[in-house]
Amino acid sequence: MQGKEQDFTSGSINRAIFLLAVPMVLEMAMESLFAITDAYFVSSLGKHAIATVGLTELVLTLVYTLAMGLSMAATALVSRRTGEKNHDSAAYTAIQTLYIGVIVSILVTIPGIFYPRELLALMGADPEAIGMGEGYMQIMLSTNIVILLLFLINGIFRGAGNAAIAMKSLWLANGVNIILSPTLIFGWGPFPQMGLDGAAWGTVIGRGIGVIYQFYFLIKGNRLLPVKVKHLTFNSGIIRKLLKTSVGGTLQFFISSCSWIFLGRIISEFHSEAIGGHTIAIRIMIFALLPAWGMANAAATLVGQNLGAGKPDRAEKSVWRAGLMNMIFLGTISIVFIIFAKEIVSLFTYDAAVLEYATTSLRIVSFGYVFYAYGMVMPAAFNGAGDTITPTIMFLSKTIAFLITGILV
Repeated sequence: MQGKEQDFTSGSINRAIFLLAVPMVLEMAMESLFAITDAYFVSSLGKHAIATVGLTELVLTLVYTLAMGLSMAATALVSRRTGEKNHDSAAYTAIQTLYIGVIVSILVTIPGIFYPRELLALMGADPEAIGMGEGYMQIMLSTNIVILLLFLINGIFRGAGNAAIAMKSLWLANGVNIILSPTLIFGWGPFPQMGLDGAAWGTVIGRGIGVIYQFYFLIKGNRLLPVKVKHLTFNSGIIRKLLKTSVGGTLQFFISSCSWIFLGRIISEFHSEAIGGHTIAIRIMIFALLPAWGMANAAATLVGQNLGAGKPDRAEKSVWRAGLMNMIFLGTISIVFIIFAKEIVSLFTYDAAVLEYATTSLRIVSFGYVFYAYGMVMPAAFNGAGDTITPTIMFLSKTIAFLITGILV
């Protein structure tokens, strides 16, 4: 929690998982708390507002895909170099990751600035949702760099074994977000009432502050990531290696994202009540899954560092232990969601139709939580080992089954 440097290539595996997983789980718990809080305040603006947020997030999923693919590559390479005690190379890798992130951000920003209405229409938004959500879409896409950098720098710190800094940056970012979003939405105190645009600016400002916090520790440097002026040099060799490693990870999330975008596009053919119910259910689902990703990220870091240290047996044991812990956690959550789905959803909406859609969706998805446990840890472990092909095949198989089922339904 204090960010002290640890050696995860020796000693108790359970202790290593615990030391890595606790800050990662808390990091993701804050991210999931933001998702829930944001949905609560936005839903008070009406069904068109929550539908707009849901459709915008489907587009932003592509940004998250790029960010997570690059973040996994950074974690894999930095953790491997850290396990080898090659901290100079780890620092070079960190800076080259950021260069790639900035370039990707520029490519996403351009359509976000000039075509927000067209993007919402493409996703099936009705005229009311487009009119209400144009500004929200434009703000979120044109400032996507804060999302990218937040993901990338946290991936760098996780790879170095310093999950506490990653945790604290997200706590700070989402803490500011949780306070600022409702303040700007409703115009509390001296702030103007900005409606849905206020939710966007709260997110951007909060995550921007989180990125500033990350940069402070990145520039400050430490023994595991001693970033210096010489590391700012553009290194094409490391860039190519990062891109090569990230292709598999990006493809994995792209395949998975396409299934969610496809599902969202189908639902948008119905009406705003269906989109709103789906959006609320997904936010609640993410509330449980994001902390579980913390356990998966812990497994990825342990695999990378132990393989770098020449200890494959220890790397394998770490994966099985992390998967078991994740299964116990998600199995417990699934029981709660199945039994109390309606009561949980009723905290976010009074609309009977939205409530019914969200309750049904949450119950059905919760039956798969036990399987998600290993399904999250295993791909992360392969990625941490630098093998992005195996998890890509896993994601592709799952998505094909998902799409076939969606079409039949």
